[in-house]
Amino acid sequence: MIPKPRHRGAWLLCCLLACAAPAQALQLEPDERSLTREQASASRQLLDTAARHLPARWADALDRVPVEWRDDLPAQVHGRTIGGRILLKRELLDRWMQDGGADREAATARPALAAVIHELAHLYDDKQRLSRNPRLLDLAGWQVAALRPGRTRNAFTDRSPDAYELSDPAEFVAVNLEHFLLDPAYACRRPALQRYFATHFGSAPATAECAPALPFVQADANGDDPLLQLDPERVYAVDYLLAEGNDQPMSRWGHSMLRLVVCAPGRPRGPDCRYDLAHHRVVSFRAFVDDVQISSWRGLTGAYPSRLFLLPLDQVIEEYTRIELRGLQSIPLQLQQDEIATLLERAAQLHWSYDGRYYFVSNNCAVETYKLLHDGVPRLAQNRLSSITPTGLLRRLERADLADGSVLADRAEALRTGYYFEPLSARYQAMFEVAKTALALPQAHVQDWLDLPAQDRTPWIGRADLRSSAALLLLEQAALRRQELRARDELKRRLLGRVGGRDTAGANARTATQEILHLEDLLTRPAQLLPGGGYGLPQPDEYRAAAGESRALATQSREQREKLLAAARRWLPLASQRALEATEANIDLLGQRLRELHDEQNGFQLP
Repeated sequence: MIPKPRHRGAWLLCCLLACAAPAQALQLEPDERSLTREQASASRQLLDTAARHLPARWADALDRVPVEWRDDLPAQVHGRTIGGRILLKRELLDRWMQDGGADREAATARPALAAVIHELAHLYDDKQRLSRNPRLLDLAGWQVAALRPGRTRNAFTDRSPDAYELSDPAEFVAVNLEHFLLDPAYACRRPALQRYFATHFGSAPATAECAPALPFVQADANGDDPLLQLDPERVYAVDYLLAEGNDQPMSRWGHSMLRLVVCAPGRPRGPDCRYDLAHHRVVSFRAFVDDVQISSWRGLTGAYPSRLFLLPLDQVIEEYTRIELRGLQSIPLQLQQDEIATLLERAAQLHWSYDGRYYFVSNNCAVETYKLLHDGVPRLAQNRLSSITPTGLLRRLERADLADGSVLADRAEALRTGYYFEPLSARYQAMFEVAKTALALPQAHVQDWLDLPAQDRTPWIGRADLRSSAALLLLEQAALRRQELRARDELKRRLLGRVGGRDTAGANARTATQEILHLEDLLTRPAQLLPGGGYGLPQPDEYRAAAGESRALATQSREQREKLLAAARRWLPLASQRALEATEANIDLLGQRLRELHDEQNGFQLP
């Protein structure tokens, strides 16, 4: 029986001393009844080694933890926690002993230490609910959903250290805390998670020195090196890049992208970097259409992979303004330099690890861009930015004072400074007005002129003067580009449709097309370039290997594409072949007409 203190003050003092006493230190208590003396010694050594790896906050959150070595765990299970106890596979202890335990860094010895830390992580998570933290779920890959409360499935399946981490957030925490404590390269492979855990625990183990640049593979580098090392210190700003909509059902609300304003080598980071257009890059989420021909049904049902593409800005400008005749708005985002760095880190993680599904409604370019901003810049997660349309996302960014749309107020200045890239349709209409005035063309709009059969445009060529001939030449080139796009769609249906490719030539073309698609699939999902081993962001020795592989694949894809295009015309329907030939004949005739008119003009100027 404990005697009562004589005075009330003494009793209060005892209570205060008890409350002020330090928490009980972590005690890992192995059950040694079924162990030999050598096994018991190795078990204590292993558990002491694991305890020394734990941050103080982790160790202080636990107290007495019984540990048992078992022979009855399932084959693929290294450990379990049940009722506060840790059960571990005895085979791991035997391998720890065989490989010298803590005295050696053997690959076969590490699983025992990792298993102990993994199960201790579960006990810690049970108390601290780390796996329910919204920020950790963002970083882990359980992203916020666009159209409903809650989160998506984890689609960060590529370059995972252990696929078991994707089964649920608790296992993700346990697997990643293993690597946080035991792998010095974790800070380089998963930098955002390393910072999160270091902040949470108030300490971190020693880490390797990380390369400053982030590796990306450019799927279509137009002859450049496909592997790009992007240093966040060279990125001056990030713009929300909106491709304006058109009449196509899947393009009506535009397309969301992010423009990276990258400074040219040697230029200090600053506003002048906006003029280094050749170095700017675009982050664009797109459906990888693995059958070439886009299917609305497959897009609605998520049959297409969603991939993060890194593209040269000049290529994006060509694609939208010249081919699709859509303007590009480039609206600066209000981001600090450290936020730009974390955003680019997240983009690189998506690039190497993410294999999502593209849904035209619920997981399209706007949703993917929103999730990248939400997860890559924690401050933005505080705003309600979610939208399923690119224009809707822009409006929400502007309302939250995160995007500065004032740069578009003066269209002429926006064109001069690169905040707006106008579609060539405006230029085509201007050229049509030149020809219409000179020749009294009956059509009211350039679209009506381009819709005419090429043969109906031919008679006007002989009546044109030098200026209107130049205008007609530009319009014929536009008509040819449109016909080539239509021909490409016809080839898709013929070569990859249900009835396409039945003859020998068609079968060969179908095979060649599928080979090109396979190569493009490898380049747009770069984790496939690094099979086996490694996780997270590739490290220098890994991406040096990826560089050679990506260059070879890009060259092979380009050569096969050129061969296919050279032979493609003969597979078109006869009417399409004749339409292309007639337009090309008009271009040749206009070229001849311009030379003749130029010679006549120069002849009149002779003395």
